[in-house]
Amino acid sequence: MENTTVNAPTAFDSKLKEFFIDQLKDIYWAEKKLVKTLPKLSEAATTNQLKDAIDSHLIETENHVTRLEDVFDMIGEEAEAKKCHAMAGIVEEGEDLIDETDSETCQRDVALIFACQKAEHYEIATYGGLVTLAATLGYKEAATLLRQTLEEEKAADVKLTQIAENDVNYKASQERE
Repeated sequence: MENTTVNAPTAFDSKLKEFFIDQLKDIYWAEKKLVKTLPKLSEAATTNQLKDAIDSHLIETENHVTRLEDVFDMIGEEAEAKKCHAMAGIVEEGEDLIDETDSETCQRDVALIFACQKAEHYEIATYGGLVTLAATLGYKEAATLLRQTLEEEKAADVKLTQIAENDVNYKASQERE
């Protein structure tokens, strides 16, 4: 079978580039929103393990914002945020979960893990797509940076699962009303 690989376009405007930039703006807003939200989630967490995981991810998220600014710079675009309705909804749901659970309970930590993992899964999906688009558009350095963020998001998701499975879910199952 003949090789049908298409050479990656570079440095010209296309519908794909327009979509790529739009999605960068979307995740840029989402990451900046998380920088503001994660401290509230950490404060609401009961267990030190979850607080530490959220605090650690806050530092990574601040780096994600900077990395996205670098990506914008690499492709010759101004770093601009466009409201991410998906992340806005996830954050709102997370705030509702805090309000609907009792403080100082593992049930609240279970709810916080759910909220954090919903955000992580959205980010994983978005960064996965952005890595592919950056590569297709010939933005190899940008793809490398986006892949680095993707791997950090995946690791954060795994860490949250471990906290849930190794401690928090069991403790929450033992709490009584």
